[in-house]
Amino acid sequence: MQTVQPIKDREKIEAIKKILRASTLRNELLFVLGINTGLRISDILALKISDVLTKKGVVDRLDLREKKTKKKRIIALNKKTCRLIQRYLETERSVARQDEPLFLSQKGTRRPISRQHAYDILNEAARSVGITERIGTHSLRKTFGYFAYKQGIDLAMIQKLLNHSSQTETLRYIGITQEQMDEVVLRLEL
Repeated sequence: MQTVQPIKDREKIEAIKKILRASTLRNELLFVLGINTGLRISDILALKISDVLTKKGVVDRLDLREKKTKKKRIIALNKKTCRLIQRYLETERSVARQDEPLFLSQKGTRRPISRQHAYDILNEAARSVGITERIGTHSLRKTFGYFAYKQGIDLAMIQKLLNHSSQTETLRYIGITQEQMDEVVLRLEL
C-alpha cells in the first residue's frame, strides 16, 4: 500500500469542498466528516442514518465501534459538520430509512459506496484543485491530525485521538518532516 499525504493547504481544502458540493452533498459530507473527525474511511462508510439522526434531530456525537481496533469510541461533531449532515439528509436523503447507509451508493443498491469509489471521488477532486501529492481516503484522517497539530493541540492528545502507540508515529503520520522540525530549532535563537 502506498503512503498518502495529508492535505496541508486550507485554500485547497475549501476548493475541494466546493467541487464536491457541486457533484453531490454526499461527496462533500464524506470529505468534511473525514477531515473533521479523523475517522478511518471504513468507519465513515459503515455509518447508518440512525448513527447521525435521532427523533430529536442530528446528533452532536457519533457513538461507534471502530472496525480496525474493535474499540468503542465517541466522537464529537462540530457545528459545521452537523449542519452539513442536516442539509444532506433534508435534500438528498429525505425519504431514507434509519437502517440505510449514510453514504448510499447511487447504483440502485442499498449499500454504501465502496472504498474504491470514495478514493476516486477524493482523488479526482484533489487533482482538480492542483494537488500533486499522493492522496487517498486515509488523507482525510491525516489532514485532521495535521491541522489539529498546526492549531497547537498537544501531540499526546492527537496521538490518543488517532489511537497511535507513539508520538513519533503520530508526527510521521501527519506529515511533519525533519526539515520542519529543524526549522523550528533554527528559528528559535534565544
